[in-house]
Amino acid sequence: MADKPWGGRFREETLKIVEAFTASLGFDRRMYRQDIRGSQAHARMLAKVGVLTEDEARTLVQGLDEVRSEIEAGTFAFRDADEDIHMAVEKRLTERVGAVGGKLHTGRSRNDQVALDLRLYLADEIPEVLDLLRGLGEVLLTRAEAETDVLLPGYTHLQRAQPVTFGHHWLAYFEMFLRDAERLVDTLRRTRRSPLGAGALAGSPYPLDREAVARDLGFEGVCRNSLDAVSDRDFALEFLFDASVVMTHLSRLSEELVIWSSQEFRFIELSDGFCTGSSIMPQKKNPDVPELLRGKVGRVNGNLLGLLTTLKSLPLAYNKDMQEDKEPVFDSLDTVKRSLAITVEMVRTLRLRPDRAREALTAGYLTATDLADYLARKGLPFREAHEAAGRAVALAEERGSGLEELPLDALRALSPLVDADVYAVLSVEASLASRRVLGGPAPENVRREAALGRDRLDALWPRRG
Repeated sequence: MADKPWGGRFREETLKIVEAFTASLGFDRRMYRQDIRGSQAHARMLAKVGVLTEDEARTLVQGLDEVRSEIEAGTFAFRDADEDIHMAVEKRLTERVGAVGGKLHTGRSRNDQVALDLRLYLADEIPEVLDLLRGLGEVLLTRAEAETDVLLPGYTHLQRAQPVTFGHHWLAYFEMFLRDAERLVDTLRRTRRSPLGAGALAGSPYPLDREAVARDLGFEGVCRNSLDAVSDRDFALEFLFDASVVMTHLSRLSEELVIWSSQEFRFIELSDGFCTGSSIMPQKKNPDVPELLRGKVGRVNGNLLGLLTTLKSLPLAYNKDMQEDKEPVFDSLDTVKRSLAITVEMVRTLRLRPDRAREALTAGYLTATDLADYLARKGLPFREAHEAAGRAVALAEERGSGLEELPLDALRALSPLVDADVYAVLSVEASLASRRVLGGPAPENVRREAALGRDRLDALWPRRG
């Protein structure tokens, strides 16, 4: 068992089927950069506190650079027998630099090392997700500014409800994705805490400078309890939850794009590049991309539930079950990044059909609430005003007309408070213009909120580079 770093205790070889079953190298090898960075910071710290000499630390740091170059050049030989990326890197390092390679693990366990690597990996990847969220936010703001006055029916229960605009609608999604970014920024803060120095579970007898390692790695602090440091995966759960909410928002947007692009609505037309046809029906233009985006939320939600279930009832401290933390994180990261990138382009290139949206506004009596508010402003209790407006809708339905087409005497028969000025509130333009309360769809509000949105993006996550 000399080929195993833990083999001194064992007399029999590990079964090949067990090596294959327990190995994580097939998926955790993507963390090689983070593993090497963490090891280099650890080596520098060991020299600083006198556990290693400066020459030994330099040899280790340089050797790790060479191992990274091999991996990036594709010449590194990955073997399942090495178990994981940590042992694969250390084994190759020792082959290159000799016995001093065996000193790298002084004062460290794979338990705190693997926790560090996953934290480093997420700390590197979350900013990439934030950049994509920022890009989507900018596209939504650009559309909101351009489509401030483009009318659209607002819906509740998928029934036409009140007039809004496309600009106001895009801003609703901007708010969703901005909240997603806020959650990720907060998760990133808690992720940037170093567990290195916690050892297997009980710390280390060496005079380690844990804070120095944390600073070297760009972290904001250290995990303050050694048991918690090696067993905590809250940061991974938080990311998976954040990813699930991002995908839920993308799924909601995708559903609306599917509906809006249907023949029944035709409020928008998706670019051909985001659609496919039918192998049998030549006329079809299927919104496959938003449909697939809508479906991918299932796998990301499943990743969250999977890790929650894995961690349920685990005693302190580290348990092998926790090896199952990485695949759901990697899969959700990949899914969210691809989904955001394609959504940015899909939203940017879609075309509106304002004529169709305007048509939809002419049916459905979307200014009925404005009629009720008109009567309430004249002194009628709102509940009575609501009833009178409802009777006006019933009368318009019976006549096959719009509310604005009802004659004045018919409206006065419903309430003596009605006067000729009632028609000024029954147009969709008047309805929109009147809704200037903060958060309302009045065009002046939309323009202001779109401009403010860019400042909010800059304050939360400034453009990098």
